[in-house]
Amino acid sequence: MTLIKSRQAQGSSPAPDSAHPERPPEARQTGRPGTGAGTDEGAGPADAAGTADATAASERYGMPAGSGGRRGGNLLRSAGLLGATGLLVLVLALSIAVGAKQLSLHEVVQGLSDPGSPAYSVVHEMRLPRTVLGLLAGAALGLAGCVMQALTRNPLADPGLLGINGGAAAAVVTAISFFGVSGYTGYIGFAFAGAAAVSVAVYAVGGGRGATPARLALAGTALNAALISYVNAVQLLDTASLDRMRFWTVGSLARAQDDTNLKALPFVLAGVLVALALARPLNALALGDEAARALGSRPELTRGAAIVAVTLLCGAATAACGPIVFVGLMVPHMVRSLTGPDLRWMLPYCALLAPVLMLGADVLGRVLGRPAELQAGIVTVVLGGPFFLYFVRRRRVARA
Repeated sequence: MTLIKSRQAQGSSPAPDSAHPERPPEARQTGRPGTGAGTDEGAGPADAAGTADATAASERYGMPAGSGGRRGGNLLRSAGLLGATGLLVLVLALSIAVGAKQLSLHEVVQGLSDPGSPAYSVVHEMRLPRTVLGLLAGAALGLAGCVMQALTRNPLADPGLLGINGGAAAAVVTAISFFGVSGYTGYIGFAFAGAAAVSVAVYAVGGGRGATPARLALAGTALNAALISYVNAVQLLDTASLDRMRFWTVGSLARAQDDTNLKALPFVLAGVLVALALARPLNALALGDEAARALGSRPELTRGAAIVAVTLLCGAATAACGPIVFVGLMVPHMVRSLTGPDLRWMLPYCALLAPVLMLGADVLGRVLGRPAELQAGIVTVVLGGPFFLYFVRRRRVARA
């Protein structure tokens, strides 16, 4: 009898949590408080912060985050790459069709395909070579600027920040003035020697294996100022070579030739491949040296490879068309607003959109300067100066 009553008492006891729907769901979670093991409310602020940092690091470094939103973002970026490719094709067509000498569309088409056409020499000997050079030099400078900004963690960095453009320009001016060198074949060797020498000097002055982004930027700025002074002094003292050096130092695509493009192509391709291969290591480096090592990257090797890539890209572009500025500064900023800071997307975008800026500036210079033309380097300075001031002001407002 006692056994039956005890069983009835057990049967009338309160039901478990599942029988009380009015009880909040989070109160039914299991797990030890404060550990986050099997519970939502047990996750403390440190756990949440750690999870956020891990997610950011995984996405920045390229590890899958398993997020549907991230997949949607990648689709949008892929569509953007297609749009950038279409824009580049359009500018390439404009570069061939538009020039200081006005040609109809029919004449341009005939000049492309008919050797007997009066426009054949204009299209094949002038416009096609400078279009190809603009494509190569634009991609080289855009990628170099993107790598520089990632390497130095300085949004105002461009290939001139580390003095690499200045070193190439100083070496070419020396070759023109003191050794009588002319043509791309002669320029390219001196340009690479100057760019490489300045890269080594900046790396050594910046601290060698212990170099930091701030030290590299300061060393490069100081050396670049000295090199620009040297170039100006040589131009003033050597009046015989002044015109040739002045035209080259402004930066122009007008003297492009097929031979020049073929000689620049291997160096640009090598620099592009190295830069694209550095996307993940530079993403990791942006998190800091210690975090980069934890993710399996080697910061010293990454910095050295980045300087090699920038040297190849800037040396080839500077030797071919002179030290054109602002392309490596403007394009990465525009791209970053579209893709975010992930270099796996920024580098391909820069390789496509920097030639758009370069060729667009060249076409604009041809149209505005008719019957002569304005050099592309002058147009990029006119466009880049206001952009630089706007960006600096926007950063000051954001910090205020």
